[in-house]
Amino acid sequence: MKIAILGGTGPQGRGLALRFARAGIDIVLGSRSQERAVQAAEELEGKIPQASGRITGADNATAVSQSDSMVLLATPWSAHNATLEALKQALTGKILVDLVVPLAEGNPKKVDMPPEGSATEAAQALLGPDIPVVGALHNVAAHGLHQLDQPINCDVLVCGNDVEAKKKVIELIKRLDVVAYNCGPAYNARCIEAITPLLIRLNISRSVPFTGAGIRIWAPGT
Repeated sequence: MKIAILGGTGPQGRGLALRFARAGIDIVLGSRSQERAVQAAEELEGKIPQASGRITGADNATAVSQSDSMVLLATPWSAHNATLEALKQALTGKILVDLVVPLAEGNPKKVDMPPEGSATEAAQALLGPDIPVVGALHNVAAHGLHQLDQPINCDVLVCGNDVEAKKKVIELIKRLDVVAYNCGPAYNARCIEAITPLLIRLNISRSVPFTGAGIRIWAPGT
């Protein structure tokens, strides 16, 4: 299996590439700059020489074309719509997994939701109904992804309008040894994406005696 990660040279994209490659999944990092993507891929491969999954780099369009069926979008919010507009045709036949959170400019402790209601909904509106968009991995801290000696310390909340696409994304996420939950249709991304700035606020607060907090769903009596 090979997946593409657009915005793959950023902290979250790099961390996910490391984790998925270590789980045996081939990764192609996508970037506006092929040179930057190739360099990042080489650096990441050097960190996990025993991984069974390969990490390569390419420009965004090539990365999408090389992916089997799934493309992860991990760009900054400022590049979200422009990236999808440029790749709309190339994404035909793929599932887009949208990781992007619309954080307010200059204030990562606040969201600035688009008119559609969330980044996930904005992506679905832009791509149209024939390209399924699944929102996932919004609340996973980039810093924690790079701590390869530690497990990912949160569950993953997954939403989207296409049930079969969500099932495939959930199975992919399980490869990271985390629990993923189907949290309903795309409009629930408004709640899920808004959790991220709350976690950021907690993790930078001097009154909280820890960093790297995540969300976990607990069963009664545990």
